[in-house]
Amino acid sequence: MASPPENTTERRSKRNIGRRSLLLGTAVLGAAGALGAAGCSRVPTGDTLARLKSQRTVRLGIAGEAPYGYINDQGDFTGEAVELAKVIFKRLGIGSVQPVATDFSSLIPGLNSQQFDVVSAGMYINAERCSQVIFADPEYQMLDSFIVRKGNPKKLLSYQDVVRTKAKLATGTGYAEIDYAISAGIPEKEIVILQDPVAGLNAVESGRVDVFAGTALTGREVVKNSRRAEATDPFAPLVDGEKKVDGGGFAFRPTDTALRDAFNVEIHKMKKSGELLRVLKPFGFTESEMTTLTAKELCA
Repeated sequence: MASPPENTTERRSKRNIGRRSLLLGTAVLGAAGALGAAGCSRVPTGDTLARLKSQRTVRLGIAGEAPYGYINDQGDFTGEAVELAKVIFKRLGIGSVQPVATDFSSLIPGLNSQQFDVVSAGMYINAERCSQVIFADPEYQMLDSFIVRKGNPKKLLSYQDVVRTKAKLATGTGYAEIDYAISAGIPEKEIVILQDPVAGLNAVESGRVDVFAGTALTGREVVKNSRRAEATDPFAPLVDGEKKVDGGGFAFRPTDTALRDAFNVEIHKMKKSGELLRVLKPFGFTESEMTTLTAKELCA
């Protein structure tokens, strides 16, 4: 039986839950079954930090997205979230990080049902998610960028420019950029939805669309080897007349405040010393992605 049609509110709710798919690896999803099975057993309640120290392992939910958490060409789990988790949890007395890959939309439900101890998958901190989980302060902030033809012939530097020039815009499934485009006045039915930024690059290069909207980090990484496309300078989308800057961080169960607070202490030490940028830099992050934003601000 076919599912009943979704209304606009339902569609936007699903978009907010599924941040963005980026470069989803089928190999990662294939590994999810084997790893996820180990993570489905119930765990004891109580002091999670003490329990994790005792068992010396933390289960990290990821979504198979580069550069956040994915399987590399050698078959190893890596990514900014995985490598950052290794550093911080080791300092908390937990020597082993076990990445568990799942679909992005399953991360928060999986966390709250105790399949994972913590999740991080390039997850933007927003009010809707803050009603379900608690976040550490973000390790990065993120601006938008466009993938456009070389020379940017239509001079597209904002969503308002897309409206002005009547350019054809594409973005990815579940991307926050869908709502940014709608907020700027681009009809939802006119937005082309593609699988990921690689598909977006191909669409721009072939002329099927004029612009692909995504994060600044993704844009500059995807176009590195392209001779026909380039990424625009990063910019903050305007939403209701205000600039929107997103931030991503690790999510914890609402009862695990002690674990979240201990994590926060370490991440702030790394920010102050510059170590955080050194850990994230191999995955394409730059000084412009470092942030002083707090989870409290982003949850408001």
